[in-house]
Amino acid sequence: MSRHFLFLLGSSRPDGNTELLARLAAEQLPADVEQRWLSLAEHPLPDFVDLRRDGDHVHPAAGSNPALLLDATLAATDIVIASPLYWYSVSGLTKRYLDYWSGWLRTPGVDFRARMAGRTLWGVTALAHEEEEVADPLIGTLDHSAAYLAMRFGGVLLGNGSKPGDVLKDTAALARAKTFFAREAPLARYPYETHDTDDRRERRETQGVAAAPAATR
Repeated sequence: MSRHFLFLLGSSRPDGNTELLARLAAEQLPADVEQRWLSLAEHPLPDFVDLRRDGDHVHPAAGSNPALLLDATLAATDIVIASPLYWYSVSGLTKRYLDYWSGWLRTPGVDFRARMAGRTLWGVTALAHEEEEVADPLIGTLDHSAAYLAMRFGGVLLGNGSKPGDVLKDTAALARAKTFFAREAPLARYPYETHDTDDRRERRETQGVAAAPAATR
């Protein structure tokens, strides 16, 4: 299968440091790799309504932003969440998009879990701290989301920047951007999982049974 990268921009402003870093990394992709860029600010999603106790979600109406983002997500082999670090996690725009994954899991005819399995999730973020470990909650959000859907996780490209254009001064981040998407992304695993638990989880999912994430228990 040819690769198709979907870049989802989660910043509330255009041309921010996170987007600049993501575009620098994307420049290194081979010419035959398709890229699609969507701004979550320009395609806002309505408030997510959790219907799991009341029935299934319906397929989003054609032409709506939820339909656009669902179709773009399912068409991608690689999904890149480009979100600045907001209060030590992903932005509100990004979190709302991820909340919609919960609805798509329960939308008849979408088969979201099976179609996402094996695809790759990546992250790009700019943060004002020089201490990169403050981004651990954001990394965990993406890593665990990928693990829940049996996706691969390519990690998060981190850059330092607050004022517009600051990330272009982060020479270490610029160097990492040159090879970021060239890495082989491993299967995402929860921190408590081993290869044995991965095998058991794969068997459960093959049989159509999967443990729900903590938020839905």
